[in-house]
Amino acid sequence: MLKRFFEQPDQGDNDIVLSKRRFMRQLACGTLLTMATPAIAEAARSRLPMHKTLAFEHTHTGDKLKLTYFEKGRYIKSALREIDYILRDFRSGDIYPIDIDLIDQLHDIKAMLGVGNRPFHIISGYRSPETNSWLHNETSGVATNSLHMQGRAIDIRVEGIDSRRIRHAALAMNRGGVGYYPDSDFVHLDTGKPRTW
Repeated sequence: MLKRFFEQPDQGDNDIVLSKRRFMRQLACGTLLTMATPAIAEAARSRLPMHKTLAFEHTHTGDKLKLTYFEKGRYIKSALREIDYILRDFRSGDIYPIDIDLIDQLHDIKAMLGVGNRPFHIISGYRSPETNSWLHNETSGVATNSLHMQGRAIDIRVEGIDSRRIRHAALAMNRGGVGYYPDSDFVHLDTGKPRTW
């Protein structure tokens, strides 16, 4: 399994990490900014989010969580662990690292929908292979090799927001798979290849 974080050596602040991709992007942007005019550099810096906050409510466990998971250009390790916990396999209790790109997708969808601090209602986050196999045998629409088993998929809804709006926002981002389940009123998001159903 690939590590999802580029962890810097412990310097007294082992609670904050950077993802490799974002570290490289910031490094490249920083290099470009040093060559840019001051006006361009300031404009670029003003577009970087200072912090990212999300709220969750798990429909099966009743767990609630609202937290800032990204601040001052860095991901907060303890916040990511809390997200891993709330998105655990609620049937088995298994916890798995959730893909940061999936978490950022949720943040961007929240911004696109203008839902403020309303929580994402979680129908399903991480699924253990055993849970996924059981669901595949018991219900339709559960893939054998689901990205839920890799912490790369989530099924959500937002109270007061038509799930079709969530679907349209996710499709507009074109950052992974988007499944729409109108009968159950939820949207599936993942960080796999862009596709829809």
